Amino acid sequence: MQPTQSADEIGVEFERYGDGQPLLLLHGGMAPTEYWGPVIPEFEGYGAVVPQRPGFGTCLDSPAETNADEVLDREVRYVRALADAVDGDPILFGHSYGALTAIEAAAGTSVEAVIAYEPAVLPAEYRADADLADRMASLVQDGKREEAVKRYIEQVLHPDGIEDLDAWLAEWPVWPDCVALAEEVVRMNRSVEQYRLPDHFDVDTPTLVLSGTGGPDFLRQSARAVHDALPHSRSVEFDGVSHSGPAEAPALIAAEVDAFLQN
Repeated sequence: MQPTQSADEIGVEFERYGDGQPLLLLHGGMAPTEYWGPVIPEFEGYGAVVPQRPGFGTCLDSPAETNADEVLDREVRYVRALADAVDGDPILFGHSYGALTAIEAAAGTSVEAVIAYEPAVLPAEYRADADLADRMASLVQDGKREEAVKRYIEQVLHPDGIEDLDAWLAEWPVWPDCVALAEEVVRMNRSVEQYRLPDHFDVDTPTLVLSGTGGPDFLRQSARAVHDALPHSRSVEFDGVSHSGPAEAPALIAAEVDAFLQN
């Protein structure tokens, strides 16, 4: 792990794989740094950078210190500090909440490109009725932490339902460790529910927005809306790939990313 300190005193730690142009890999709210394990070998020509962001990427401190209104801003400042800490203009590759963070961070720092897989943005009509954060918070308050995290997993990873969730979870590498992050996932979901997609992102960086037909419909809608709000964007949708696309189909997605970056 390589520790460093930015000019604004935000400490960042990261692991780097390879000596090429830095490719900053920003995972989503419930994924550990190991999420990028299947992806890194597909980018041998780049210097993959995996930051250690406490809370699996959702926050850097306790809910008492950072509320839902401040989570995205804190994450964005962390990513900008990380971009400043590596040599050269990096490429930001974010998944889910990490994708939203990458786009927001690109507006205030020098990066060569942004790759955003299903940014965690809710369509306006979906956001009006979104209550996942409240439902999860109620379960956590009642001491049902596992049930709270299961509701998140069902909605985001299994939007069409799943016959035996417990069996699936038994094979999921981050279960049950992720249950300890229940409060942080609640806070992240509140941040997502409060976020309003701008009509226009002030991002001049070329951006590739990716999505899959196997994930939630609302995230596919949002990917298109994010693409429309970006001035220099390309949008690609993968047939049959879920919200876990980068780790699920790394070779397929890496090929599209590499083609975009080469152009």
